[in-house]
Amino acid sequence: MRRISARAERWPLAAAFVIARGAKIEAEVVVVEIADGAHVGRGEAVPYARYGETVDGVLAQLAEVPREISRDRLQDILSPGAARNALDCALWDLEAKQKGVRAWTLAGLSRLDPVKTCLTISLGSPEEMAHAASAEARRPMLKLKLGGPDDLDRVEAVRAAAPKTRLVVDANEALSFDDLQRLAPELARLDVQLIEQPLPAGHDAELDGYDSPVPLCADETLHTRAELAACRGRYAYVNIKLDKAGGLTEALALKREAQAAGFEIMVGSMVATSLAAAPAMILAQGVKVADLDGPLLLARDREPGLTVTGSMLEPPSSELWG
Repeated sequence: MRRISARAERWPLAAAFVIARGAKIEAEVVVVEIADGAHVGRGEAVPYARYGETVDGVLAQLAEVPREISRDRLQDILSPGAARNALDCALWDLEAKQKGVRAWTLAGLSRLDPVKTCLTISLGSPEEMAHAASAEARRPMLKLKLGGPDDLDRVEAVRAAAPKTRLVVDANEALSFDDLQRLAPELARLDVQLIEQPLPAGHDAELDGYDSPVPLCADETLHTRAELAACRGRYAYVNIKLDKAGGLTEALALKREAQAAGFEIMVGSMVATSLAAAPAMILAQGVKVADLDGPLLLARDREPGLTVTGSMLEPPSSELWG
């Protein structure tokens, strides 16, 4: 008889993580374990207040799940979000252990390559962001959190501090369309590679007919395949996250459909431990932009965690996941 258990954990961050919506000093995660008597599968997810989720609410959802749930059935009984993600990833892990193969084999891959992640620079004063960027200037890509229409000085300060690093900016819905039209040419001048979710979700129609000088990426706008059609003609990239999609099962299906529709893929994550990042590495194979730096932002990671060499995440051990 299988046993499903779930618990909340708190992981301190190395420094405050600040975005347009607020700041956090710790990662609050939910860990699911599924035991069959011989093996234990694990998954981790982050309840996100932006989507109306709480730790208690996610734990309550998980308490109602039947013990013999399958990945296929799970897609029907839980809506996309953190609860389904944690359970879905635990089921992947359990199946891999039961069959004696790695999870990427179950996903149809012959191997799992290391993933190069960008590193996030939290929102702060131009001087603070430049100082943080200077310390990380040798990384191949930095992602800058923006807070509003007056952030050009922040990007200019970071570009001066890290002149050779590829830059992505993430507005977290903080701009208006007028702000975007004004800022985008300046960001192109500063060689910014991508603007993530400039407008609030639900305002995407304002992008119809707009030819941005910097490619735009949908994040809060897109969770699952259901929102993909609304991104066509408005965004060049879509950011796929396991917590938004509700697990690796839906995320892989979304990636396939998005690529078939001509979108470039960004794979993102919430701030969490290596247990959350490990399954996302399967999703991140071959994508142009990976933002899986959650474990790098923690004061300490779980053991065993992912091995990180510079900005390269090495494939997880089977003891960690998959």
